[in-house]
Amino acid sequence: MSGLQTHGVGVQEILLVSGTRPEIIKLAPVYHALRGAPWARVSWLHTGQHADMADQILACFDVVPDISLSRGGDSLLDFSTGCRQQLDAVMQQRDWSLVMVQGDTESAFQGALAGFYHRVPVAHVEAGLRTYNLARPFPEEGLRQMISRLARFHFAPTQRALVALQNEGIADELITLTGNTVIDAQQWACVHRGVQRQVAGRGHLLVTVHRRENWGHDVQEICHAIADIARQQPDLNVLFPVHLNPAIQGPVNDILGGIANVTLTSPLDYTGMQQALADAWLVLTDSGGLQEEAPTFGVPVLVLRDETERPEAIEAGCALLIGVSRAAIVGEVARLSGDKQAYLRMSQAVNPFGDGTASSKIVAMLASALANEPATVPEFA
Repeated sequence: MSGLQTHGVGVQEILLVSGTRPEIIKLAPVYHALRGAPWARVSWLHTGQHADMADQILACFDVVPDISLSRGGDSLLDFSTGCRQQLDAVMQQRDWSLVMVQGDTESAFQGALAGFYHRVPVAHVEAGLRTYNLARPFPEEGLRQMISRLARFHFAPTQRALVALQNEGIADELITLTGNTVIDAQQWACVHRGVQRQVAGRGHLLVTVHRRENWGHDVQEICHAIADIARQQPDLNVLFPVHLNPAIQGPVNDILGGIANVTLTSPLDYTGMQQALADAWLVLTDSGGLQEEAPTFGVPVLVLRDETERPEAIEAGCALLIGVSRAAIVGEVARLSGDKQAYLRMSQAVNPFGDGTASSKIVAMLASALANEPATVPEFA
């Protein structure tokens, strides 16, 4: 077959692909906004990359997947192969108008690849994040760069992300500056799940660690630093939801188990984590998502990494990049404990990730591009 395939004006069939907890969080507000658009019929597909954790987040946002893929095997190769085959079958079931993915996971890449091979336009939510270091974060940096090569619609969360896409040769008319949908999700949780600060006074030190590049010696350094902080400040409660990976569980429990003012818990669901943020004094994390979420509640972040794809938080003053050195972690926490003005500067910094209108901007742009001026995409010759 040759020529052009054109999706007609009218109801547009949109396939939304998720696989992991962060994807669900950031796609849920877009999903709800699309469901309210008369021109769109949206189907949520879940790849199964995350299982139980994903089910909790889906339920939190009142999302029931229309299509659920089955995961075969534990390795990334097994998952990718099975996901690719099942997505191909889904793509053949309907005349899809758009495939929407978010971020930089294997699920997002496989969703974008499926759309590309079937000549269906791909929309990339949270496009343009870059470290330009393919090893950190791995494999996310490579995946998001590849998705940008496949996408038709690029929804940039910040001006920096927009400029990165422009510098890579993506045309201005294909990029929309939206803000980050994570803020939309937080506002939804505050309204629908009653998240608000519940503690008086200082609040706790919230800690999360999970990144592959921090496994081994770095996790031990972080844990020893937390132990030092807890002993130096016995009136400071430390809340540490511990990732289920044994590479994290082992050193965390060995080093921090039994310290009176350190509470080790299982991973929190979305509402629980938002409540933990709302009640926090300070966050220590290697998470990208928490760098975006903490400023909503005015909580400073110390980032346990050597680089970040979210430098806007650093530039705005909401966060500091401190690495994983035991001395550096202990020193920065002590400094913010003793310097009230330094702490206030961080806690009162303007949130650089948007105002909670990202989803409405995405839907408005797609309404124009798909409903009024439907996209045309070339088929294979």
